[in-house]
Amino acid sequence: MSAKAISEQTGKEFLYKYICTSAAVQNRFCYASVTPETDWDRLTQEHPWLRTERLVVKPDQLIKRRGKLGLVGINLDLQEVQEWLKSHLMSETSVGKAKGVLKNFLIEPFVPHIQEEEFYVCIYATREGDHVLFHHEGGVEVGDVDAKAQRLMIAVDDKLSEDQVKEQLLTHVPDDKKEVLASFIVGLFNLYEDLYFTYLEINPLVVTQDGVYILDMAAKIDATADYICKAKWGDVEFPPPFGREAYPEEAYIADLDAKSGASLKLTLLNPRGRIWTMVAGGGASVVYSDTICDLGGVDELANYGEYSGAPSEQQTYDYAKTILSLMTREKHPQGKVLIIGGSIANFTNVAATFKGIVRAIKDYLGPLKEHEVTIFVRRGGPNYQEGLRVMGEVGKTTGIPIHVFGTETHMTAIVGMALGHRPIPNQPPMDAHTANFLLNTSNSAKTPAATRTASFSEARTSNDATPAKKSKAGLPAEAQASSGCSGAKATTLFRKHTKAIVWGMQTRAVQGMLDFDYVCSRDEPSVAAMVYPFTGDHKQKFYWGHKEILLPVYKNMADAMKKHSEVDVLISFASLRSAFDSTVEAMQYSQIHTIAIIAEGIPEAQTRKIIKMADEKGVTIIGPATVGGIKPGCFKIGNTGGMLDNILASKLYRPGSVAYVSRSGGMSNELNNIISRTTDGVYEGVAIGGDRYPGSTFMDHVLRYQDTPGIKMIVVLGEIGGTEEYKICHGIREGRITKPVVCWCIGTCATMFASEVQFGHAGACANQASETAIAKNQALRDAGAYVPKSFDELGDVIRTVYDELVANGTIIPAQEVPPPTVPMDYSWARELGLIRKPASFMTSICDERGQELIYAGMPITEVFKEEMGLGGVLGLLWFQRRLPRYACQFIEMCLMVTADHGPAVSGAHNTIVCARAGKDLISSLTSGLLTIGDRFGGALDAAAKQFSKAFDSGMLPMEFVNKMKKDGKLIMGIGHRVKSINNPDMRVQILKDFVKQHFPSTQLLDYALDVEKITTSKKPNLILNVDGFIGVAFVDLLRTCGGFTRDEADEFVEIGALNGIFVLGRSMGFIGHYLDQKRLKQGLYRHPWDDISYVLPEHMSM
Repeated sequence: MSAKAISEQTGKEFLYKYICTSAAVQNRFCYASVTPETDWDRLTQEHPWLRTERLVVKPDQLIKRRGKLGLVGINLDLQEVQEWLKSHLMSETSVGKAKGVLKNFLIEPFVPHIQEEEFYVCIYATREGDHVLFHHEGGVEVGDVDAKAQRLMIAVDDKLSEDQVKEQLLTHVPDDKKEVLASFIVGLFNLYEDLYFTYLEINPLVVTQDGVYILDMAAKIDATADYICKAKWGDVEFPPPFGREAYPEEAYIADLDAKSGASLKLTLLNPRGRIWTMVAGGGASVVYSDTICDLGGVDELANYGEYSGAPSEQQTYDYAKTILSLMTREKHPQGKVLIIGGSIANFTNVAATFKGIVRAIKDYLGPLKEHEVTIFVRRGGPNYQEGLRVMGEVGKTTGIPIHVFGTETHMTAIVGMALGHRPIPNQPPMDAHTANFLLNTSNSAKTPAATRTASFSEARTSNDATPAKKSKAGLPAEAQASSGCSGAKATTLFRKHTKAIVWGMQTRAVQGMLDFDYVCSRDEPSVAAMVYPFTGDHKQKFYWGHKEILLPVYKNMADAMKKHSEVDVLISFASLRSAFDSTVEAMQYSQIHTIAIIAEGIPEAQTRKIIKMADEKGVTIIGPATVGGIKPGCFKIGNTGGMLDNILASKLYRPGSVAYVSRSGGMSNELNNIISRTTDGVYEGVAIGGDRYPGSTFMDHVLRYQDTPGIKMIVVLGEIGGTEEYKICHGIREGRITKPVVCWCIGTCATMFASEVQFGHAGACANQASETAIAKNQALRDAGAYVPKSFDELGDVIRTVYDELVANGTIIPAQEVPPPTVPMDYSWARELGLIRKPASFMTSICDERGQELIYAGMPITEVFKEEMGLGGVLGLLWFQRRLPRYACQFIEMCLMVTADHGPAVSGAHNTIVCARAGKDLISSLTSGLLTIGDRFGGALDAAAKQFSKAFDSGMLPMEFVNKMKKDGKLIMGIGHRVKSINNPDMRVQILKDFVKQHFPSTQLLDYALDVEKITTSKKPNLILNVDGFIGVAFVDLLRTCGGFTRDEADEFVEIGALNGIFVLGRSMGFIGHYLDQKRLKQGLYRHPWDDISYVLPEHMSM
């Protein structure tokens, strides 16, 4: 949601910090917060004025009219405040229907004043601008300020001046206070704008000779502006409405939501309730809550929440396990029900989200059975058949009663089943899989593109395309002819030849649009180009039917507009941070007359600026926070309508007679389903978006539908919050709307809750009685719209109205024409399990695909929890084993002793020369590593093989030495240029002491040491060097640690695993030498002449 209430203390802190006014604001930061845990001694040390001032104490928990409720202690000293709090702190209080415990209090200095010094001021946002209300009589008895107060509306982007305030608001204020109040109100308004407040009320505002005092304050801020205001806001806590506790689980889900691109919401209403919901979609979640309450379940409804926006399997798992944890804490005598519902998804992979839910169900198998939980599932959308199958299988294998339904079942039918109001079908009817994605074998001429890689962005030479007429001020030619006004908006947004630019690299959405175009038998794709500022200009490959085509991608919008003058629609997938700037830029081009803004969470102040600019330029805005819209047979926006199977099932490839408008994207797809089953189908549908200020309104689209001859009836799915539906009532009464309108406003459950609930959409919250869904439904009914008794009956009412229109000849159903078939994408076919293909790679050591990185089957968190260290990680990744502790330590010791051996060795020398030649780290490191071989550092494997072969064949150490001498071969791992039996290598000594102490057996090492006795008797430097020692000791480790068979141990030696120890260890030293040379700023190395022996052939004369 966007507008969120903040505590009085937070609101005053913002005001005291950032208000800019010449008025003297008194008692700045003089407030103290009291909770049950407050240490009074510490509090009085931090706020010494508590001991000297007369005080006021009041609860700070979003309670209205505290004075009238007797919840304010006035003119008390500190001891009296403490006494007052004894009877109020942690006491249960009723405020209206809400009942809650008083936990947080605010203490402030008492301000002596007279009634004439009290004033009332309030600023709040509407679509057109910000309203400033002022009344010269403030305080507890202010009464109906809406009726009494002076009012001034500041239009979007306009500024408030002191002269305006004096002339229009302060007419009843004494002259000596006008200057102070005018300056304060202007400063307050600027603060309100700068800090993205949506509501700010001060009552009373006291003005004395000393200055201005803010006594009581209530405020809301636009939480979506956090990324703009974070520096000033800091970490804001949003308290729950009074009467509802703040639960840690709610905070956990809010944190998940903040870290995710998806939407995850949870509000606990009654943790002891027996009816729990896990609903996908902001609109659908409200519909399910409505239906539960309509069927008498309001007192047992435990939670409100929603998950949407394509959450990952892990995110859905985390969400589901939170719900299951909460619902299995207390038993209910009647058992419990869990409703896993949702509309038909547009782009969320239902199977992926259901896998997360299934994991959670399996984790809570015992508690679910113990609490006698029955689960009801209804869902549709991409891959929903697989999701439902998986969910059904869980019910069969676990014994938990799980009843599964798809799109053939009305969305809310499972609520009636769950609550015992309708029977549960034994064999629910299942829709056939509608994946009609076969290749077009008819060689239809409808498939354009002469070549496999033809690009529709290139100029066409054929004569069948008429050039687009140039439009002015963003209007298509036909709209200009009828309007004669540059600011008028088009009645028809989309046609058979409409072309769009897509902002953002949304290849899946674009391919969906092209597939839709193809089944609609369009001549050309509806997407002319894409704009993506983060890459250079290039071409992106897509499919048109079974042919590959190229669409251009531009870095700059200006280039795209210039090269594609026929485009009049922009579909913006820009993020919430960049959507404003990209939309404003798009409106600078007169060719654009429709913009769809998909992003959710755009600050309301920015949205209102977009709306104002669009109205001035005659541009229709769809969104923000929308999936878009669809015009069957012509055009669809992005992911609207879901995947191709749903497009075909809902007959969206050809126009029907019914147009609809809704707020919710998911519910618009549900309307596609309902309308296709009850009428001849959809003519056009738009989801205007769930924000408080959608770019276009219900009435904008209803009037377009009224003026479109092909549309015979209109369906409106309204929502709690706002007053737009009343404009439809007005239009029906005045005769401006004459076509039948079927309308239902969701959110009827809101009035049944004791405390305020913010539903999934930002705009779904009633601020007054007229904004409730119940009030709007009744007004629409009274005006003459067809209004069902509940959402359950919406389809029946639509069918009844449609049948009447068919009966009187208004609608003549057309004969069905099968659409062309479209090939299925390979990736989706594989997702559905329709095909298989051998993988290009196989891996058995690491898996990064899930929520957590896994090393050889062990999650990374476990690796750290077990303190496995680098040796343990190496054991997992190299040997796929969890090695014993001593083995891990030995590996780490080997890495330490092989890390470096000075700058003179060939590898370090090469690295240094390379570094001094100005090469980068990787090049220098590689130069050093390339010297590793049998003669330098690569003797580990060779030594292990030679000693193992000799030992395993039963050869005595002397026989082995003699044989190697006879064959003229060096014994790998024997010999050192510097170290000898008299000057031993301490690295070998350290390793030997550890191995002898910890290894279960050292047979091969003992054999190698016997060989060393023989070789050193001949020459003292023929010792077992560090390479040889590590090689033979590692063989002992692999053979005797218990983790490997003999064949496995030998295989690791054979494939070169042991040399990896030297390579890994010595890389540390090489990097050290590289950094050392760079730090010392050493120049290019040239080898000195006197260190080179020049041996050339002598000059031979003739």
